[in-house]
Amino acid sequence: MNALIAHEFASSILLLLMLLNPFLLVIYLIDLIQELSNRDFLRVMVRAGAISCGVFIIVALAGDAIFTQVLQVKFASFQIFGGIIFLLIGIQFMFTGPEAIRNMRGKPEHVAGAIAMPIMIGPSTVSASILVGGRLPPTLAAAAVVVAVFVTVGILILLKHLHDAARPRNAKLIERYLEIMGRVTALVIGTYSIEMIMQGLRTWAVHLGS
Repeated sequence: MNALIAHEFASSILLLLMLLNPFLLVIYLIDLIQELSNRDFLRVMVRAGAISCGVFIIVALAGDAIFTQVLQVKFASFQIFGGIIFLLIGIQFMFTGPEAIRNMRGKPEHVAGAIAMPIMIGPSTVSASILVGGRLPPTLAAAAVVVAVFVTVGILILLKHLHDAARPRNAKLIERYLEIMGRVTALVIGTYSIEMIMQGLRTWAVHLGS
């Protein structure tokens, strides 16, 4: 692996890690962190990570063609729809907190798939996967995806252990922190969702004007 490829490989992992953001994901998953045992949480997160890896690798290898040729849609449409979904999640999260995510996930047996989509698999991470696939050879692109996803899963499992250790002594402080961070997260989700919608609309406007 030459220096340029090594740099692109590291940059690709960092990009995906920033967008997956395990420190933000922990707010989405706080009810599972509080309710599941370490073993069950590990099993659910590994399964969610495997689902996410599969989707990201397919998107990285197929690139824009998966939208334009297979689905015969424009990526801008995906951005707009994804933005609307995240906007609804952000609004619900603002008023009901983690209960919004709990309702969205549905039955416990489907929790791994619901964590993968739309919490881990979203317009930003799909876009990043397309970019990674364009930067790197197929094998390295797939490796970058796997490393980024399972580093994220590993950090979430570590945060679960830290939460369990700290909760008995600092329950009220943790609850207050989660309440504040939940509201902040809702604002971030809402703001980001509007940006996704606007990006999609701008792309469509350029397409219609050409």
